[in-house]
Amino acid sequence: MESMIDVINRRVSVRTYSDQAIETEKKQKMLDLLNSENKGLFGNKVRFAMVDLTEAEKNEIKSLGTYGFISGAKLYVVSAVKGSPGAMEDLGYCFEKVILGATGLGLGTCWLGGTFNRANFVKRMNVLDDEVVAAVSPIGYARDKRAVKERLLRRLVKSDQRKPWQELFFDGDMNTPLGRDSAGKYASALDCVRSGPSASNKQPWRIVRRSAQSAFHFYLRRTSGYDKFNARIDLQRVDMGIAMCHFELAVREIGLTGRWVVAKPDLEAGNAEYILTWVES
Repeated sequence: MESMIDVINRRVSVRTYSDQAIETEKKQKMLDLLNSENKGLFGNKVRFAMVDLTEAEKNEIKSLGTYGFISGAKLYVVSAVKGSPGAMEDLGYCFEKVILGATGLGLGTCWLGGTFNRANFVKRMNVLDDEVVAAVSPIGYARDKRAVKERLLRRLVKSDQRKPWQELFFDGDMNTPLGRDSAGKYASALDCVRSGPSASNKQPWRIVRRSAQSAFHFYLRRTSGYDKFNARIDLQRVDMGIAMCHFELAVREIGLTGRWVVAKPDLEAGNAEYILTWVES
């Protein structure tokens, strides 16, 4: 069985898909995954569906912003969650497990976030009035050669670039960077956070380690000018769910045990918003 850390590091966004059909066995594994990875750290249940689009529906989707950069995809995974506290983080946490499951099966995916009220697959999923669809992903086999527009988009959003450690991870307070060597056994887990996908590759996660409590406090530092889509959709909170998913999967694989708790520390965080804390058992 492939290492989950390896899967996390191998995953890339795929925007150009071949017409190769997903085998029945793999499709069933994905359906099983959609039915199992549905409860997040804040207790919200995320509903998933796999939607097979007709040609007419694919043409409609091309008019929805980011979708113009998706080529050849027919199958999509659609997520829906009720608009409760922590819903966006839970959607990111659960959906990233689905994304990584697809990666482990050799399938390509691509996080697409925004508003989808006009898309036919939302109607096909029978989204309820109190639910919000904040993210979807195509799923399929990557085309051998990326389209020119995909290569251009990757350069535009700097998909292959990540912020340095000293801008993301801190030791004791928000003013003292945490060196990779100082992170010790947690270094690979923090690497997995750093490599995570995020909306427009803004990487809004910040983590403060408090070694005395063996605690890692997760904060959201919003990107200036990067607004929410509406009152219920907050993609940078979705990004935080992805980061917490990567951290949890990595520490579990390393053999470390702990739990998630609400334990906001007494520290000056500036404009960063406290989200959640992982404490070693």
